[in-house]
Amino acid sequence: MKKIAVGLCAGLLIGLSAAPAPAQRVVPREGEQLPALALNYLGKQPELTGKPLLVEFWATWCPPCRKSIPHLNEIYSKYKSQGLQIVGITDEDEATVKKFQQQIPMNYNVAINTPGAIYEQFGITAIPTAFLVNKSGKIVWEGHPMELSETEIQSVLN
Repeated sequence: MKKIAVGLCAGLLIGLSAAPAPAQRVVPREGEQLPALALNYLGKQPELTGKPLLVEFWATWCPPCRKSIPHLNEIYSKYKSQGLQIVGITDEDEATVKKFQQQIPMNYNVAINTPGAIYEQFGITAIPTAFLVNKSGKIVWEGHPMELSETEIQSVLN
């Protein structure tokens, strides 16, 4: 069942919806394989192959994103021992993200993708937006990270 995300930073991703989409672009959706993630990680690059994964698109300037970070920290703390990986993806620069993390710690993996090509690849027009992926790389859920249920998380851990 598809959920409607509330409290998104809609329309603040300037230029993404107005930019013409490349002809070969395929926006991943539930039931499809997660495309390869070409990212620059802050810190060590995690091993994601064969692991359950939560990918979240966010930004430092987005109030709903700031509100979801403690929730994602809790999810990661609770399920990392069962293999769950979380990757928070932003298109901001490293200095901005590191300064932000001094105020609001992010205990999970953080990656930068500038100039934001992955946002376009995923069809991201509002943030935060998250994708839950099972061990075989299939997207099983997408939506606002605060709407992700324990049942949905547990479904990818088995």
